[in-house]
Amino acid sequence: MKLFISIILFMFSHCLLSAHCQVPCGIYNDESRVVQMIEDLKTIEKAIVKINNLSKHQSNSQDMNQLVRWVETKEEHAQNIQDIISAYFLAQRIKPKEKGEKAYKQYVSLVSSCQKIIFHAMKCKQNTDLSHAKTLRLQIDSLIENYFDKKEKANLKELIKN
Repeated sequence: MKLFISIILFMFSHCLLSAHCQVPCGIYNDESRVVQMIEDLKTIEKAIVKINNLSKHQSNSQDMNQLVRWVETKEEHAQNIQDIISAYFLAQRIKPKEKGEKAYKQYVSLVSSCQKIIFHAMKCKQNTDLSHAKTLRLQIDSLIENYFDKKEKANLKELIKN
């Protein structure tokens, strides 16, 4: 019972500590959020490879320990992507539009991209097939393509390269 309570408290406090307040402070920027998602995605990809390798020969307790740690890491980074999309892009950056308003099509496209990212991040949690991470990467690329202008894309490309 103590373990269960400890896990719940850890999860709750982790969410509080890592969540970005929704005050318009201007500290964070869109490019840095995408860079963070790309880093999370790379971690997911590495975790999947490690999980698959360790699963083939989990012959000792050290391998099993590492396997569990990589599974937890994969879960955490997929959740980070979901949190960035929902708490930053959907809650703060993508402004709702009504049908018939200017930029309504772009709004629908952006919301659809965000939902697909959330969905495919969930698929990365559920699976150890790299194809899900590849699909997640394609969806993040789609968001970048639809969300950023030409100058921001060039800046983002430089940030990701470094």
